[in-house]
Amino acid sequence: MTVPALLWAFFGFILVAALAVDLGVFHRKAHVVSEKEALLWTAAWIALSLGFNFLIYLWLGPERALEFLTGYLLEKSLSLDNIFVFLVIFSYFAVPSVYQHRVLFWGILGALFMRGVLILLGVTLLETFHWLTYILGAFVIFTGIRTLLRKERQVSPERSLVFRLAHRFLPVTTGYEDGSFLVKRAGSLLATPLLIVLIIVETTDLVFAMDSIPAILAVTTDPFIVFTSNAFAILGLRALYFALAGIMRLFGYLTYGLSVILGFVGVKMLAHDLYEMPVTITLSVVAGVLVASVAASVVRRKKAEDATSSGAFPDG
Repeated sequence: MTVPALLWAFFGFILVAALAVDLGVFHRKAHVVSEKEALLWTAAWIALSLGFNFLIYLWLGPERALEFLTGYLLEKSLSLDNIFVFLVIFSYFAVPSVYQHRVLFWGILGALFMRGVLILLGVTLLETFHWLTYILGAFVIFTGIRTLLRKERQVSPERSLVFRLAHRFLPVTTGYEDGSFLVKRAGSLLATPLLIVLIIVETTDLVFAMDSIPAILAVTTDPFIVFTSNAFAILGLRALYFALAGIMRLFGYLTYGLSVILGFVGVKMLAHDLYEMPVTITLSVVAGVLVASVAASVVRRKKAEDATSSGAFPDG
């Protein structure tokens, strides 16, 4: 079933309106985002996403609505890994907290464009060359194994090719210049460190998209469902970053959960011609594994705190 142009236009209206309210009203002036504000915005983005999901249910039926919800939850869970990387990047470049929202806002706008291109390319290739499904399925499984075997994410921004090229070809100021990306000095246009951070954030998201988009294509190849679920998931990523950045290290089992999810959707792609798995099963597995990994992390952390407070692990 082809999605009417009216639905695309309606989605575009919601997207533009939400971003305009976000940037033009609540974040018109740069300020440090508090945990309370971040939690409220996270709840608002989730509510908006679920509201749009309900509209899909009304307009396109329950099957499409389940596909959207599965894709949204899948992308949301995989994007949690981005939060730690953003934290490392901001820490390495000593980005003042007051400017971090600005970087993430423009970074996510760029991410929407790049993911749109990747989704269009991926859907077109899968519809033209069905055998690519097996390659993408194997790639998703490989990504899951790589995630599982990764002991600890090592991020070295100064070693990245983007960082070296930017410093080689762009004159960069020494300070953050009141949150500007570019400044003009003596008739010359100079980049600020904030622009370098933005470029690195964009390229980092592109790498993550190469892992997450094939996973969502295992759920559906409908461009409307894939892009809208992707868009709503990453639009709430900024607020989620400020809400969870300080406690991300507490979710020790999350990496294992993400690897299981990736392995599952990869197998689903490989077995698609033999068994077309109902979207309800896919949604149940993704949600179940995510909840179980977070719950296990909380329980482990609680046991560690209890053991420490009882003196089971004395200092020295």
